[in-house]
Amino acid sequence: MLVYTRRTTIYTTTVESYCVPDFDSPSIFARILDKDKGGHFSITPTVPFRTKQNYLPSSNVLQTKFMNEKGVVSITDFLPRQARHFYTSTKPMLHWLIRRVEVIRGSMPVRMECAPAFNYARDSHQTSIIPDDSVPPTEYLGHAANDHMKAFFESKGLNLDLRYTIESVLENVDAPNPKLSLLDLSSKGHLGPGVCSEMTLTEGQCITWVLRIAPGTAITPDDVRTPVTGVSTPDPNRELGDDYGKLSSGAKASIPGQKILGKVRPGNDPFLTKELVHTLLFSTNKYWNDWIRNSTYAGSWKEAVNRSALALKLLIYEPTGAVVASPTFSLPEYIGGGRNWDYRASWIRDSSFTLYALIRLGFTHEANAYMEFIFERLRDKNPDGSLQIMYTIHGGKDLEEIELTHLDGHKGSKPVRIGNGAADHLQLDIYGELMDCIYLGQKFGKPLAYDDWILVRELVDYVVQHLKEPDLSIWSVLKLPHSTKASYDYREVRNKKRHFTYSKIMLWVAIDRGLRLADKRSLPCPHRNQWLAARDELYEEIMTKAWNKELQAFGQSYEENDVMDSAVLIMPLVFFIQASDPRFMNTLKRILRTPERGGLTANNLVFRYDVNKASDGVGGEEGTFCLCTLWCVEALTRAGVFDKTLVPRAVSMFEDFLMYLNHVGLCTEEISDAGEGLGNAVQGFTHVTLISAAYNLSKTLQGGDKN
Repeated sequence: MLVYTRRTTIYTTTVESYCVPDFDSPSIFARILDKDKGGHFSITPTVPFRTKQNYLPSSNVLQTKFMNEKGVVSITDFLPRQARHFYTSTKPMLHWLIRRVEVIRGSMPVRMECAPAFNYARDSHQTSIIPDDSVPPTEYLGHAANDHMKAFFESKGLNLDLRYTIESVLENVDAPNPKLSLLDLSSKGHLGPGVCSEMTLTEGQCITWVLRIAPGTAITPDDVRTPVTGVSTPDPNRELGDDYGKLSSGAKASIPGQKILGKVRPGNDPFLTKELVHTLLFSTNKYWNDWIRNSTYAGSWKEAVNRSALALKLLIYEPTGAVVASPTFSLPEYIGGGRNWDYRASWIRDSSFTLYALIRLGFTHEANAYMEFIFERLRDKNPDGSLQIMYTIHGGKDLEEIELTHLDGHKGSKPVRIGNGAADHLQLDIYGELMDCIYLGQKFGKPLAYDDWILVRELVDYVVQHLKEPDLSIWSVLKLPHSTKASYDYREVRNKKRHFTYSKIMLWVAIDRGLRLADKRSLPCPHRNQWLAARDELYEEIMTKAWNKELQAFGQSYEENDVMDSAVLIMPLVFFIQASDPRFMNTLKRILRTPERGGLTANNLVFRYDVNKASDGVGGEEGTFCLCTLWCVEALTRAGVFDKTLVPRAVSMFEDFLMYLNHVGLCTEEISDAGEGLGNAVQGFTHVTLISAAYNLSKTLQGGDKN
């Protein structure tokens, strides 16, 4: 996934965060974390301009228009996908970033800069400008063959090349003839040259830049994506196929590769032609159109729901079925603060909620793929029978956390972190989210096999055995390294386990869903009586120890039930309690108060908790949590089934929240007091809860039942 610059009302097409070939690969562009040396790929007019930016309808293809009185230039950015059926295609995945630049009115001077900074700007590289042998002679369009050059970037672990194809879409207009030059950014800290090109394009002229992993560079075995069966081996001799583009010679590609004018190239290194680029764009757009068309959602706010679904699909790592929490890393939860985490991993919690949302929309294939990923983890549990709260997208358990002290951080927010030291945290709530996901998967997806049921039974048995333990719960943050005194002090607070209300609720969910599965599928359940007793005992315990009689509300934990925490809004969403229950209604009303009056809501947005009252050991401020705001919308919606006066409040809060989406409809993790997006983006959990809130709110407005 790409991250583009957003500065007030001006949107440029600078790629500022880009990791290839996988979500958790080292970055090659990270200017969003260091404006000088992070690396970038920019295409920008050199004259004043106004900007419009949008995704193509029902697609993840991005279009940007730069406009002034003398001209308009359109830039179309996309990562290619096959148009054939998105669940069965086994064609090689092209690790390409394609950027098509076309002037559609007048003329416009444009500057392109491509300045990679390999391995999080830690590795040096060599840059050369050489003839491009991947462009057939028919593409020179009157230019000398030695004029058509490409940039080659060579680093220790990865090689890239930047190629281009040129064309004219109007008669009597010559194709452009760009010239590549080396770009020395060493004064800004770059460890190798970039390249640049300046040209004035006129109406009808078009140039398409293609940045790719150079052939011969070692890539992970996952570079061919077959989500149903897992990982296939790349076949360099696979036929490119008609759907990848009509060849400029008119000849048909044939095994073992693409053939033009008697020359053969392998399928994962095709000749670069304008026909190929056109077909890749058409194919990619069709892929997304076809995929979102399978959504069963027919309620209100369909545009926002579909955009969220498209964003969530981008977070799925198809070779394994894992779902990444966010494709970015170390973007601050508060500008200038230290809450800067790497979310490029598969959290059990986030992933389970993601699949819940996709199941709601009818995307059961993705749910089945994730279930395969999860059951692989269940077969490889820790020696004590537990799961980690997160895994790498490949299923690994090692997420070593490192601070990148050489990077300045986003707007000075340090430290920049990669990896995640929270992987071994005890967060018992994950078992509830996981069991709820498995349960929903059984209702709408692939039936549970007996051997998998044994794994589920073991999971519930583990939950029953650990009900009484304290944990770090949903808001637990990372253990900081021991490199500084401050880190050591924070660690002592951060590891203070408690009996968190949210965790206890989700442990109840884990047992409840296990019992439901056994009953609905008539599966053998030798410990049924123990499960029933544990579930009922836990329910009574929560209602007694988490309830604060003085405040008439549920608190954050048994130990601190005077601290308000919006995580308790989950209660009716997981059917722990009816939304109409007076205890929950009183809790909801208190959360809806402003912080000054003991609540958590400001400007129709909800904080997760008061960081000044409930110290988490990190320090600093944070914005309102998008997840919590949307949980509040859904809680109001469910309560509104019984109290109709609450439905308008739910609609108002949801409509207000949609105003804080960015200009292309995407969510961050938090929102600042000034309305600025904070934290990593795109944040999967936020889009998940947006879908769920819209689904249930629409259902209530249409007169559906409370379930």
